[in-house]
Amino acid sequence: MQAGVNFNIMYEYIKGIVSELTPTCVVVEAGSIGYAVNISLQTYSSIGNLKEVQLWIHHIVREDAELMFGFFEKEEREIFRLLTGVSGIGPNTARMILSSLTSGEVRAAIMQDDIRRLQSIKGIGMKTAQRLVVELKDKIIKTTGTTSLPGGASVAGLHEEALSALVMLGFAKAPADKVLTGLLRETPQMALEALIKAALKQL
Repeated sequence: MQAGVNFNIMYEYIKGIVSELTPTCVVVEAGSIGYAVNISLQTYSSIGNLKEVQLWIHHIVREDAELMFGFFEKEEREIFRLLTGVSGIGPNTARMILSSLTSGEVRAAIMQDDIRRLQSIKGIGMKTAQRLVVELKDKIIKTTGTTSLPGGASVAGLHEEALSALVMLGFAKAPADKVLTGLLRETPQMALEALIKAALKQL
C-alpha cells in the first residue's frame, strides 16, 4: 500500500493526451474517454504546449454535478484543499485564488499575515482574507511542511534550529521563540545565519 494516498478518494490523478486546453479547463483523453478537468491559470501555464499531461485530481460529487479539478503540481492541490476547507471558500473561489497567486505566494501571504495581498484577489474581502490567515496558518505549517526554503529546509525546521542555537548561547527560550516567530513571519526565507544574527539584535 502506497504511503500518503487516501484510498477513500476515487481519483488520485489522470494521465493522458491534451485534447483541448483553455485557461480554465483542459480535456484530457485517457482510455478513449475525454475528461473535462477544471484548472487554474497556474496549471494552464504549466501545461503550456505539452501534448500529454498528468494532473493531480480533486473530485467533487454533488446531487446536480460531478466535477474534477486538476493540478499540475501536487502542492497546488494541497493548497486548493486547504482553501476549500475554509468557510465561505468554494472550489471556484479557491481556483480564483490559485489563478491570481502561485501556490507559494498563497502560502507566503498566509504565513506572513499579508491581508492586503489576499484582498487583492477578486472576490476576497477583508473578513475572508482574515479568516484564511486565522484558519490556515497552523494547517500550512503542519500539513504542507510550511514555506519551502533553499536546501529543502522549512520554516518550522529553521525556527527550531535557530531557537536551539539561541538557547545554547544563553538566551531564555520564551523571548527567543517570540522574536524568531516575528522575524520568520516577516521574512520566511531567511538563511539560518541571518535569522540568528537578526534575533541577536532584538534580544
